[in-house]
Amino acid sequence: MDIEMFDFEQVNVNAKLTTLKKDIVLRVVKSNKIMEFDENTYAKVTNFSFHNGIIEVKMLSRLLSNAPSFARGFIGIAFRINDDDSKFESFYIRPTNGHSEDPTRKNRAVQYFSYPNYTFEYFRNLNIADYEGSADIKLNEWITLKAIIQESRGEFYINNNETPSLVVENMKLGEAASGSIGLFVDIGTEAFFKDLKIIKFD
Repeated sequence: MDIEMFDFEQVNVNAKLTTLKKDIVLRVVKSNKIMEFDENTYAKVTNFSFHNGIIEVKMLSRLLSNAPSFARGFIGIAFRINDDDSKFESFYIRPTNGHSEDPTRKNRAVQYFSYPNYTFEYFRNLNIADYEGSADIKLNEWITLKAIIQESRGEFYINNNETPSLVVENMKLGEAASGSIGLFVDIGTEAFFKDLKIIKFD
């Protein structure tokens, strides 16, 4: 569906409809008040509940003029967001890592995390690499993300590839979790979203 067909709640972000190269898009920028990583920072679809199904969206990220040196163009989705935004699952990308000459960074182009307990920092501190992967992505280009969510399993596809960029067998909130869907952004990113499609299995 066209992005303007959805109503969004701004959760620690500034979000508004705008035009980008003749397309109507939702621009989302993280609030300056939230400086930590992997927080509840998204434009959330209002009055919506999602358990199992498919989420697909086109995303484009740019670095803000005041972006810190560690900014990577963080952009993605949150899903199964509970009512008070204290728990959710998320998948996001780091476009600047997509073509990095550093093999470690290149393999950190995509990321799954679960809020509040299983952030990327938690995984990194324990040297757990199962929730990151590589992807052929760049800044300032439209990237299609498709997530197939079934119980505690998530498959995440980039740019219509037949092979997922990441498969998570044990999403941390468990198979019964449900809630809304959000368009996620993190530090230093000017994020744009369009063509949001949601198919519910149940």
